[in-house]
Amino acid sequence: MKYRLLIAGLLSTCALAATQTQAAASQIKSNYVASNYAKTKYPLVFAHGIGGWIRAGTDELGVDYWYQILPDLARNGANAWATRVSPFNTSEVRGEQLLQQVDEILAITGAPKVNLLGHSHGGHSIAYVSNVMPNKIASATAISSPLKGSPVADLIISAQGTPLEQPLVGLINFGSKAIVWAQQQDPNSLPHDALGAGKSLSQAGSIAFAQKYPLGMPKTSCGEGLAKENGVYFYSFSGNSTLTNVLDPDSLLGATGLLMQAPNDNDGLVSRCSAKYGKTVRDNYNWNHLDVINQFFGLRSIFAPDPVDVYRQHANRLKLQGL
Repeated sequence: MKYRLLIAGLLSTCALAATQTQAAASQIKSNYVASNYAKTKYPLVFAHGIGGWIRAGTDELGVDYWYQILPDLARNGANAWATRVSPFNTSEVRGEQLLQQVDEILAITGAPKVNLLGHSHGGHSIAYVSNVMPNKIASATAISSPLKGSPVADLIISAQGTPLEQPLVGLINFGSKAIVWAQQQDPNSLPHDALGAGKSLSQAGSIAFAQKYPLGMPKTSCGEGLAKENGVYFYSFSGNSTLTNVLDPDSLLGATGLLMQAPNDNDGLVSRCSAKYGKTVRDNYNWNHLDVINQFFGLRSIFAPDPVDVYRQHANRLKLQGL
């Protein structure tokens, strides 16, 4: 009997450890709270973009996707959560993964709703969740999200049916697994679909997605969506610069920006019009596609606003809205 109890206890401990290891969402906390400026009524839940992560590497030697942003929100009273979905997969698969994590966060916090914020392909994820369960969403904010698609994605999927398809898909799927592994997770714990991701982010794929999940989506080519729809408040903000700092590794976005249909009005991957969602907070920050999440390591134009400040201000906007 004693051995049975011991074995049962060990199995329970192992099961709990496995659950904790595979937990997808992480609450970002601070050692101290400086103010209640960003203390919203409902938790702030962040969804990363394509190829994204929560924290890659160890606690000592690692890089947060939302570099310095979520810790600052926590220091200013926010209940902030970072979620983890497949780095590369379709909008629906990633959206369903986010939906499950939102339910988990609601169960853990006891909150009836959350505020969603999604960068890049994460904008599709929050749009999916907002349409599937709007009664659990207070607000959804798309951040430099290609909700009308990106010509760069169209260029990449043009390799389909050519000799480049298999090696390109294989390389991206390998990179997707490596990103999961770098987060100290089982590389196979999430599905990987490079081609599905490319099709979802293409102009045709994004237009079809917007028709299927219309809440917050603009009805015109460069117009705004409704500020409030089906009880959910919708916002967006984005940049329209490409090469913002020659010392920044993301300077490559200066080249990809030339591939855009609006070469002088995009962030290197997403045009200003494609990033429209709900009420536009601002669509011309002097940021490129990675500056908006404060990467890499906060390097940006000396004339650009600090993204950390902008997120804090947006949290306060939601707070004053009663969200």
